[in-house]
Amino acid sequence: MHILLIEDDPDVAGHVAKGLREAGHIVEMATDGREGLLKAAADRYDVIVLDRMLPKIDGLKILQTIRATGDTTPVMILSALGDIDERIRGLRAGSDDYLPKPFALSELVARVEVLARRVPQIAQTTELHAGDLVIDLLGHVVTRNNRRIELTQREFRILEYLVRNADRVVTRSMLLEHVWDYAFDPQTNIIDQHVSRLRQKLDRDSDWPLIETVRGTGYVIRSRR
Repeated sequence: MHILLIEDDPDVAGHVAKGLREAGHIVEMATDGREGLLKAAADRYDVIVLDRMLPKIDGLKILQTIRATGDTTPVMILSALGDIDERIRGLRAGSDDYLPKPFALSELVARVEVLARRVPQIAQTTELHAGDLVIDLLGHVVTRNNRRIELTQREFRILEYLVRNADRVVTRSMLLEHVWDYAFDPQTNIIDQHVSRLRQKLDRDSDWPLIETVRGTGYVIRSRR
């Protein structure tokens, strides 16, 4: 799944993002309300995890703005305000779930996955495509030109992130943040090593390379060839 996490507490954000990524999901992060609202408007997500109290724009205001545009993306509110009146306010503002802090990470992951399943099947993205590549998100199956390709979990997450951002250059820093959960460059060639192995698997018996290198920047996958 593609999840947007809007949380200003770095410890909570890192903890939640790590748990969701370990469960196999792609997590985009925003650290204040304004950034979160911009990201919510700019891309499509399977679930939004939204902190109640945020700098710049309050969580309830973000939620109300999202719903006013007709966006029905499932939203879970995280909040230190756990009394019944606050929960009711959150639900009436348009949230689909409300989880008080502190919480068990395993429960949060389970609730997020349940929210995604509530979306009508027709509205869910279960496959991603790029040229002759098909990614089955439910079965974690990758095929290219009808040939099944066995990938490690890390390789699958790299490929999914690249395809979700098809036709856009994905920098090494973006991959470090969204696949490895690093908020800094550890000054290693770990990205290049994994992409190299991924390329070998993807391009075997194919007429053209799927992943292009953008010198000095990162990588790009074209949606059409």
